[in-house]
Formats: sequence, structure tokens, C-alpha cells
Amino acid sequence: MRRAIWWGVALLAILAAAFFALAPGIVERSMNKVEPSAALAQRMATPPRPTFAEPIVDLHADTLLWSRDLLSRGTRGQVDLPRLQEGNVALQIFSSVTKTPRGQNYDSNDGDSDNITPLVIAQLQPVRTWGSLLNRSLWHATKLRRAARASNGGLRLVTSAKELDALLAARTMGGATRPTGALLSIEGLNGLQGSLSNLDRLYRSGFRMAGLTHFYDNEVAGSMHGRAKGGLTPFGRQVVARMEDRGMIVDVAHLSHAGIADVLKIARRPIVSSHGGVQATCRVNRNLTDDEVRGIARTGGVVGIGYWAGAVCSTDPKAIAKAILHVRDVAGIDHVALGSDFDGAVTTGFDTAWVALVAEALRQAGLGQDDVDKVMGGNALRVLRAGMQPLSPAAPAR
Repeated sequence: MRRAIWWGVALLAILAAAFFALAPGIVERSMNKVEPSAALAQRMATPPRPTFAEPIVDLHADTLLWSRDLLSRGTRGQVDLPRLQEGNVALQIFSSVTKTPRGQNYDSNDGDSDNITPLVIAQLQPVRTWGSLLNRSLWHATKLRRAARASNGGLRLVTSAKELDALLAARTMGGATRPTGALLSIEGLNGLQGSLSNLDRLYRSGFRMAGLTHFYDNEVAGSMHGRAKGGLTPFGRQVVARMEDRGMIVDVAHLSHAGIADVLKIARRPIVSSHGGVQATCRVNRNLTDDEVRGIARTGGVVGIGYWAGAVCSTDPKAIAKAILHVRDVAGIDHVALGSDFDGAVTTGFDTAWVALVAEALRQAGLGQDDVDKVMGGNALRVLRAGMQPLSPAAPAR
């Protein structure tokens, strides 16, 4: 009997070890896919490989959510340091995802369930993250800092305009490997618990951008995909003001239309929509109206265009270019940027090593090189420099 019990315990231990070792990777492989069309696959196999020399900036990737070594080239997912270097990406904004609802969709979700908690446990993250959304983001910041320290200078955490300029200067110095920058953001301020001091904790941990909502309404505002889809709450107005004062960029991606309107009324500095599309080229309840695009432009901000079907109704670079050109037509070339949503449980036609395909599609669509430079990184760099400067609380509202 004792031997049977011992073998039973041993079998359970083996099964548990296999689960914790294999389950996170299996889940991710089912979500973060790279599936080029036949035409795109042929282009990627046909020389010359597209190149782009100017600074490339991607406003949004969810890589920190997954259990992967950021410094090693992965066999799954869409972003890691080797592929960022191969794609000549100067700065990647890494977003912290803390909670998503079961049955997640673009139309209507509540916050009563959570897909992320089982993933957190399966990845054997610190116990403090199992029941705390705030601690999940703080853990993501720790993961990124550790990766930067272990990268031998290949990955640099950026928390200020001064550090951003130092990164870009270092990339012009030559050498075998140019550093890639990493900046922290949050996809939905779901863990503040009604306290601005928690927002300050996130700032001290290195976060310099934050989306106000994700897939459900929260204490800050309504989500574009929530039940009520309301505007900013009174606490949300305080959050926006504190973010602008401290130098955290306000991201309206996933925010309800009422919420976007409220932010545009009170914004004192440039805002962004970090990843998504426009309804004019892809009519999905995830994308911005032309009036919202123009409103973001009036703040001096940018609209980041994504690479997946929910953003541009395709995964082809030509569809990405079409959405970019529409923003250009509506608001001007200074107000559009890249916002891939890589590793955000989306299927794309290429990974970050092939981001120059977007520049190629823009040139083929007739965009001049100076304007391509703005889209690929120049516009984002302008907004990030401005947005990370602390703002006096006495600055007038727009």
C-alpha cells in the first residue's frame, strides 16, 4: 500500500511538473501566431530583404505577459531581442496585461472573470501576483529590468527623454550590436484600487505610458468593449491629470468613445492610441472614427496602426499602409505611427524581424521617404519626448 501511495504521489508530481513546464507555451502557441499569406510568404522568401535605416518605434507589444526569455530568439510569439535587432527596431514599448475576461470579444464584456490568473499560476509567477493586478504589472517591470541588466547593453530601459536621446545617440555610434530601447506601458489601469498612490508606484517602477481601459469597464473609465461603455469617472479624471503631471503618456486604445471624448476635452499634452485601426478602412468596434483621429491630432498625438485583422481587416502590409494613409489624409502625416500589438493574442503576417515590410508597402503606395521616416518612428519619438517631460499642475487645460 505504501509503495502504491508513493508511486501515486510521484506520478502526480511528474504530471504537475509537465503542466507547469509545457502549459504556458502551449497556450501561447495557440494565440501569438505568424501566418503570412501565400503572396507575403513568397515576398519574404524573395531577395532583396526590405531594409529601413531610420529609427523604428513600435508603440505596443504584450510580450511581458508570456513565459519566454526576451533575450533569446524564440520559436513562438512575435517579439524578442534578437528579432528586434534583426528588424532594426530602435524602441519597443512593452505593455503589461493584467486581466482579460473569458469569452473576450470586441462588443461587450464584464470584469467578473479572468483569463490571466490561471496563466500567472501556471507560469509560477510570485505568489503576490496571483491575486493582485497591481503586483502583476510591478512583476512585469521587474522582468524587463532583469532582461535589460542581463543583455550586456543590448536592451536599455527608457524612462525619460534624456535616456531616449542617449539611446538614439548610442545607435549611431556603430559597433557590432546597436542597443534596442524598451519602455513600459500598461494595458488598462485595472489595479489602482481607487488610489493615485498606486499610479505613483507604477511610475516609480518605470511605467511611462498607460491605457486607461482594456476589455471591460473599470474604475477609471468605460471600455470600448465593456457593458456600459461610459466616459471618464471622477477618479479617471484625477488619473489623467496625475499622469500628465508626472510625465506618463495617456493611451486611449480600447477606451470607449465617450471616454475618448472626455480625454480630448481635458488633455493638456499629446495623447496616443497605441494600437488599433480606423473605421474608415476596417469597420470594427475596435477602431477609431475620423473625428477621434482628428481629435488625437489636435493634442499633438499619434494613432498607432496595428498589424492584425481586427485592426486593418487583413494581415498584409498593404492593408496596414492603407490605414496609415487614411490617417494621413484625415489628420496629417505627423499623427500616425506603428502599433503592432505583437504578442497580444493576435495572428499577424510577419514578426518584428520583418517590420520593414511596412515601410516597403508605404513606399509602394507612393509615400515619400521623409514621410515614411515619420511613420516608422519619427512621430512616435516626438510624442514620447514631449509626454515624458513632467508637467506643472498649474498648466492650463485645453
